[in-house]
Amino acid sequence: MKNKSFKLAAVTLLGVLTLAGCSSSKEVASMKGAKITEEDLYKELKKDKNTSGQVLTGMILNEITDKEYGSKVDQKEVDKQYNEMQEQNGGKKAFEDLLKQNGLDVKTYKESMKTQLAYKEMLKAHVKITDEDLKQTWATYHPSVDTQMIVLGSEEEANAALKEINDGKSFDEVAKAKSTQEATKKDGGKVTFDSTYTTKPERVAIPDTVKEAAYKLEDGKTSEVIKATDMTTGADSFYIVKMVKNQKKGNDYKKFEKELKTITEEAKLADPMFQQEVIGKELEKANVKISDPDFKDILTPYLPKKEETKDTKEQDKKSDKKADKKDDKKETTESSK
Repeated sequence: MKNKSFKLAAVTLLGVLTLAGCSSSKEVASMKGAKITEEDLYKELKKDKNTSGQVLTGMILNEITDKEYGSKVDQKEVDKQYNEMQEQNGGKKAFEDLLKQNGLDVKTYKESMKTQLAYKEMLKAHVKITDEDLKQTWATYHPSVDTQMIVLGSEEEANAALKEINDGKSFDEVAKAKSTQEATKKDGGKVTFDSTYTTKPERVAIPDTVKEAAYKLEDGKTSEVIKATDMTTGADSFYIVKMVKNQKKGNDYKKFEKELKTITEEAKLADPMFQQEVIGKELEKANVKISDPDFKDILTPYLPKKEETKDTKEQDKKSDKKADKKDDKKETTESSK
């Protein structure tokens, strides 16, 4: 833990020194007969090219996103996300203590959140969605359905629960008494979901096998026991699903165009190749110049490769011909001597 903390502190200081122009003789530490300046520290940190290069690249991108897209970020959204993080981490005091442990405070953390939201705005500015994109999303899309479900850890328990339901016990009652899914059991197992990760209540994980089985149910019908395996842990869970309201997909994707656009946009925003393409365009637009020769190539992986145009090729040919003529003239002159 100490090593990680030191690295974080070092990276932060490197950023400060880089912005300062890397020529500060301000003293960082001193001892008998010697001292360490900011410039000394900067030179030492530069020796780890991977880390320092990543930090500088991140700083450049942060400057671009904040300057060009920061105004598009609503402070209310920053506060909302901060409050959600605070709630997820034990409340106000617990979260502020956690920030302190990582060398942060509320202000700096909110600033970093704003930068992240500005980065997303930058990506969104480059998203273009075509009909072909929507059709591809439509191929795997299923609209939202309202269900109730019971989740159990063994097939025997699931079969026993299903028998109770088939014998006339209400699904609500069995779900509240036996389901292991804490987020839904108190409400009789009610959960709404579609073919994306969006659920109500939020963050309820539903395996694809369970979703596919649910989509086939008519309103009011209950499934057989559905086995689902967690691919990360290898553990099996057993589901019973009752369909409350099944919204059929149909054949016309236009009916769900709004939802499809949202899903398609989110997929593009999460695509690393798309992100790299956008970063390259923004770096070119910002006309970034790297003054320090040690970092001259750090942006190369992001920048689009220049394709040779017809004009460029013709210019190269002319240059080659001129060079050949110059060489011929030189050889003629030398032979006449």
